[in-house]
Amino acid sequence: MSLQLGDIAPDFTAQTTEGEIKFHDWLGGAWCVFFSHPADYTPVCTTELGRTAKLKSEFDKRNVKVVALSVDGLEDHKGWINDINETQSTTVNFPIIADEDKKVANLYGMLHPNASETFTVRSVFIIDPNKKIRLMITYPASTGRNFDEILRVIDSMQLTDNYSVATPVDWKEGEDVVVSPSIPTPEAKEKFSKGVKEIKPYLRMTPQPNK
Repeated sequence: MSLQLGDIAPDFTAQTTEGEIKFHDWLGGAWCVFFSHPADYTPVCTTELGRTAKLKSEFDKRNVKVVALSVDGLEDHKGWINDINETQSTTVNFPIIADEDKKVANLYGMLHPNASETFTVRSVFIIDPNKKIRLMITYPASTGRNFDEILRVIDSMQLTDNYSVATPVDWKEGEDVVVSPSIPTPEAKEKFSKGVKEIKPYLRMTPQPNK
């Protein structure tokens, strides 16, 4: 059975470029971005891993840990990291899982035989501190991921977990948000002191409550 949103992220033990990790223990109480790569020494992935390393401070301030996976071995990973650091002018600062037997890739459904019989697809999982899968995105191998979007989604989920709001189309940090439909308008006007704009009875906007 394939993984779905709300499922507990499967636990595993794996060797990584930063030593052995038991996934749930390593994650602790943090959020997690877990993403796969078709293979080492691939051009698009090289740019992605470099971008991820440069975003460390952004992930840190959101209490997010990052872990990558490729079905190649540790020695290949180490050589590839040297290339990433050199070509992307950064230092890789997160673990990359060595998954030569494809156990973790299969556990997370990262192998799509109709796309490739040997390579993982470009999967992204966002996992919350309760170990629940909150987002899944799958990209084709030819398309690099948008890490600004990944950060945007994390911002949205962390906001909406703590307030009775949702985020509208193309929302960015600091913009107005949608009042939850479950809250009657009179109650919403009391709850959201910055004001509620009623566009339709089911569509009410309010300034981002934690700004």
